[in-house]
Parts: sequence; structure tokens; C-alpha cells
Amino acid sequence: MSKEKIKLSMDGLIFQATKIEISNHILTITLNRPEKKNALNNVMINEINYALAYAKQERDIRVVVIGAEGNIFCAGADLTRSKGKSNVPKLENADDISFSLRRLHKPVICKIQGSVLAGALLMITNATHAIAAEEVKFSAPEIHRGLWPFMVMAGLFRVIPKRAGLDFIMRGEPIDTSKAKQWGLINQSVPANKLDQTVNKLAAELANLAPRTMQFGLKAYEKQDALAFDEALPYLQEQIAECFQGEDAKEGIAAFLEKRKPNWK
Repeated sequence: MSKEKIKLSMDGLIFQATKIEISNHILTITLNRPEKKNALNNVMINEINYALAYAKQERDIRVVVIGAEGNIFCAGADLTRSKGKSNVPKLENADDISFSLRRLHKPVICKIQGSVLAGALLMITNATHAIAAEEVKFSAPEIHRGLWPFMVMAGLFRVIPKRAGLDFIMRGEPIDTSKAKQWGLINQSVPANKLDQTVNKLAAELANLAPRTMQFGLKAYEKQDALAFDEALPYLQEQIAECFQGEDAKEGIAAFLEKRKPNWK
């Protein structure tokens, strides 16, 4: 007999390495270890995974925003192995952050106020959107420490050209937002004082679009991304037929014919 799925709750939880806010169908995760350059330790990784799992569970949450405190977005893995305590439950068989993001099947916006280093690229490359302040730098410096960004490669080479990505990780040199946008690592760069406004507008826009279709479509995108073309096309044809039967499609078509705004449930 299969185990009953446990319903996640935020009640009584104290997030130590992140801050969590939910408003207007948007869940915001703010990395909150600025004194450690928001490096990913076990506590932060667990809190991010828990928040993403909660966002996936809650139908009222339509968009996730990931931001950070301080002048560094995230410096990657915490090589000092610093520890911390948190009462946020550790999920059984918790996914890597990359899997948690890709299998959330909801829009995820990285709001990048500071530089992105090493393992932090996992979040940037597996989110659906990345908006950065103009002065931000991106780097995969592992080679300078005798290491290699193995896990980063899975997401990196799905968003930027292969030769650009290879040069990026082979030399470990930082790139600016102009190059990051050219390569497709980010969607947009804006002046730092416009970052909040730009991300808030995008998040609100995404939150006001057909939520069930958005989730259904992103799930299909994630699956077809791993299929050969000859397998992807028949699968996507099946998804079109199913999408037309969904509540969002019925409401959207009715609203179009009645010349009104759709009322997504």
C-alpha cells in the first residue's frame, strides 16, 4: 500500500537561512545569509527545497520569486561547511534544488541583485526567468580551486550555447550582464533601482495568467525537454488535446467569445 502524501505546512516554522513571504499568489524566497555571501549550506538548501515543495502543493501559489539579501546573490556551496539549526522539516527523498525548480512546474523568477558564483548557477539556469541588476557578474570559478561545476552543467548547457558554456567553465572568468543576456543566461538586466519594480511587475503578470494551464504547460515542457524529437511531437499532440479539455481553456475561450477578461479559479 502506498504511503499517504503528507501535507506540508508553514505553521510554526522558523526559517533561519531564508525568509519566506506569500502575497498575491506569489511566494518569495529570500536568501538570508549575507554575512556568508548567501553560500548554500545544508540548512539553506533544505529550506529552499521545503519552500518549493510547499509552493508546488499549494494551488493558490502561482509564482515563485527567489531573491537575496546583501551584495552577493549567492556564492555557491558553503566550502567552510558551516552548520546551523532550523526547525524546517527535512523532506524525505528531497530533490536537489535543480530538480525542485524544474519539477515545480510554476514560473520561477530569480531576482539577481548581486553577483552569482559557482553552484548558485543551479538556481539561475533552472528557473524560468532571471532578471539582474546591471552591475552583476556571473562566474563559475571552480577550476581555480581544482574543482569542476559538474552539477551546474546540466542546467547551464540547456540555456546557453555549448562553446560559450565550455569557455565559461574552463577558464572560470566572470561575465557581465550584457554577455549573460547575449548567451541567454538571463532574460533582462535593469538598473539596480529598477530591479524590484521590474520583477514585481513580471511576477504579477505571470500570476494573473491561466494557472492550471501554466502548470500543465511547464510540466509538458520539462518532459519533452528530455525526449527525442520523434517522441516529443506525439507526446505534445496528446497534451494539446488534454489542454483543450481543461477548466482554464474553457474559461479562456468563453471570455474571448464574450469579450471579457477571464476569471481564473
